[in-house]
Amino acid sequence: MAARVRVEKVQEAIQHEISNMLLFDVKDSRIHDITVTEVKVSDDMSHAKIYVSLYGSEESKEETWKALTKSLGYFRSEIAKRIRLRYTPELHFIKDETAEYSAHIEELLAKIKRDENNGKTNA
Repeated sequence: MAARVRVEKVQEAIQHEISNMLLFDVKDSRIHDITVTEVKVSDDMSHAKIYVSLYGSEESKEETWKALTKSLGYFRSEIAKRIRLRYTPELHFIKDETAEYSAHIEELLAKIKRDENNGKTNA
């Protein structure tokens, strides 16, 4: 039980630090409009999946994603400096597309409602 609590604390710390780095420390102009939505650390704390939402045009998102994945080494070395751990986990960025999916579903529901309302006025 105590190990799980430790993993959760490490997840929170990594999410906090990565978010701060993205806001204040990253100098690469291609890395912008990113939100860290979640961090999942393996039970042995050897790997950390960092879920990120990217915003902007498709071209901008792709450019941001390339720059972000190229900077994994920087993020890992900064995590090693900022969080006291025996071993720093391997970091893996994962695109979190739940916000986009949710927006798509909202759009579909709105279209269905409009179609229903148009059907009522025409009947």
